[in-house]
Amino acid sequence: MVKKGHRCDFLVIGAGIAGASIAYRLSGQGKVLLLEMEEQPGYHSTGRSAALFAESYGNRVIRALTKVSGEFFRNPPAGFADHPLILPRGVLMLAREDQLEKLQIFFHEIQELCPTVKWLDQQETLELVSSLRKDYFASAVLEPESQDIDVDVLHQGFLRGIRNSGGEILTEHKLLKAEKDGNSWKAFLEKTLIHTEILINAAGAWADQVALNCGVAPVSLVPKRRTAMLFEPPHDINCRAWPAVVDVEESFYFKPEGGHLLGSPADETPVEPQDARPQDWDLALAVERIEKALDFPIKSASKTWAGLRSFVADKTPVAGYDPDHPGFFWLAGQGGYGIQTSPALSRVAASLVLKQEFPEEVTALGVNPSDLSPERLRS
Repeated sequence: MVKKGHRCDFLVIGAGIAGASIAYRLSGQGKVLLLEMEEQPGYHSTGRSAALFAESYGNRVIRALTKVSGEFFRNPPAGFADHPLILPRGVLMLAREDQLEKLQIFFHEIQELCPTVKWLDQQETLELVSSLRKDYFASAVLEPESQDIDVDVLHQGFLRGIRNSGGEILTEHKLLKAEKDGNSWKAFLEKTLIHTEILINAAGAWADQVALNCGVAPVSLVPKRRTAMLFEPPHDINCRAWPAVVDVEESFYFKPEGGHLLGSPADETPVEPQDARPQDWDLALAVERIEKALDFPIKSASKTWAGLRSFVADKTPVAGYDPDHPGFFWLAGQGGYGIQTSPALSRVAASLVLKQEFPEEVTALGVNPSDLSPERLRS
């Protein structure tokens, strides 16, 4: 039980995948308190993610963090989870005739990082997803080693590890404000005052608001709504072994989810931080775009939802101490890549929090602290 005047070494704001993973990494390094404003951790973006582990996804920094995360997903620490974190899926990057140049650029960009990628002609693509319309697409690129991520197993593994190491998780408590108190911070909740040496802002779409409540300048984070739905293939089509199919310009995607298909228009609608809800026009757009690629109609959606993916200007995560406020650490802006990068990004962030050596595996792929620092966003 957290009491008034409670003290900790690390106060982490937000118990989604970012907050849970950094709290997990720090839980053996001092007293950790993970704070969540909702009734349960992961209610917003983390709990609504259709996560894939795909090394080809995202920009240069994201791809490097994803690659380094692979070992954790394949071989998590003993006791971390009772079930595998990843299962085979594969990703097909699909291109129409007019998109072939973009597909070729994508293929050449990722060959070095993902040497198993393959260029597929139309017939080879149809052997993997027989329901694609022949008159819609020309070629595809297959990333065969992409995996489905069990987001709940991953998230719960981080949370369990925090508790097992003596950390505390406090739900239904919102940070009202925080202020410097000498070399530490005073964090004000509705009925509680917490003293912490380090305040870690992992509040997802609310990270800028948290910063402002702490007297810290924001990083111009933009939450963007992403819509998804589940729909049924015809009863005579078994889609369970299909890879995920993604338009090369990311105007839609669909992937198997049990015996269903999960589809999205890959929308990125800027919104205020909120409990996101799907909009009818985005769902209609998903149906329109996906039906152009498939040879069967989408008759109805059995489930619909939306989540928030939050970005800064360069679509690269923010991880580092605020240059103007000692002891205030940013871990935000993961966009749609927070799940697949969480093992590496949390390790990187922990090294920065503790002012330890930056992980060699990450620097070997050309990523340095300056790529992630909030200072890059301050003009």
